[in-house]
Amino acid sequence: MSKKNEKPTLTSATIEEQTAEFLKAGGTVEQVGKGKSGQAFPTGSRQISLKKQ
Repeated sequence: MSKKNEKPTLTSATIEEQTAEFLKAGGTVEQVGKGKSGQAFPTGSRQISLKKQ
């Protein structure tokens, strides 16, 4: 019998651990203002049609 591949579960605890490791390794976090995407060059709006055709 073969084992099914289980998806890793992303929890707030694992995010906190990963963030701590990232910062310990010298990474930095940049605060992005409310309503900003953080993208330097936005590509414009994209409209999505949800109607079935």
